[in-house]
Amino acid sequence: MPRVKRSVHARKKRRKVLDRASGYWGLKSTTYKAAKEQVERSLVYAYRDRKAKKRTFRRLWITRINAAARAHELSYNQFVSGLKRAEIELDRKVLADLAVSDPDAFGELAEQAKAALLADRSPASAPPKP
Repeated sequence: MPRVKRSVHARKKRRKVLDRASGYWGLKSTTYKAAKEQVERSLVYAYRDRKAKKRTFRRLWITRINAAARAHELSYNQFVSGLKRAEIELDRKVLADLAVSDPDAFGELAEQAKAALLADRSPASAPPKP
């Protein structure tokens, strides 16, 4: 079996880890063992927080939509329900942006949601009782 010299590949592998660890505090940026452990941990944090970021933004959007909807005398769930009944399909990101940047357009949406809610509650649209 031929002899395999590993120094080039091994050094390249360690250099890659140390490059990722540049900027870390203390030995975590200079020694391979500490850097490797911290880089692995950091990758776990990065993966976890990419998921958490989505949750955080969704919470922010819902909070903004709720605040704007309450200014038009609707709660968040009434507003969303009214939009669905009015067959207006906008996601929370767009609704939150409208609430912040264009309150007039959001007000029109709120009025349409109110109208759709009232139309469903009117006795004329109720099914006849047997």
